[in-house]
Amino acid sequence: METIGLPQLTPEQKENLLIVAENAARQYIKSKIPPSKIATLNIDVEITGEKPFTVTIDIELTLTQQTKNHNTQKIANEATKRALQATDKYLKGTACKSTT
Repeated sequence: METIGLPQLTPEQKENLLIVAENAARQYIKSKIPPSKIATLNIDVEITGEKPFTVTIDIELTLTQQTKNHNTQKIANEATKRALQATDKYLKGTACKSTT
């Protein structure tokens, strides 16, 4: 785990972080599965704590019955990784801006 020197996040920064993470996960999933084949897609991103804080990403993905050749667990896991990478990138950008 890497520590990033950050000031405490503002409510606006927290909201942006949630949006960045959710969008990254959603974009990844939609790049792998056509939206018409997705029965359920719920992405829950949560920040707990202040400093340090924890980002939790929970993805519920269910495909339509005619879609059998996709591993939903693998896709959801990779989408979670992509969301965490986007979160990391956002936080590093925030840290750079706060030190200037």
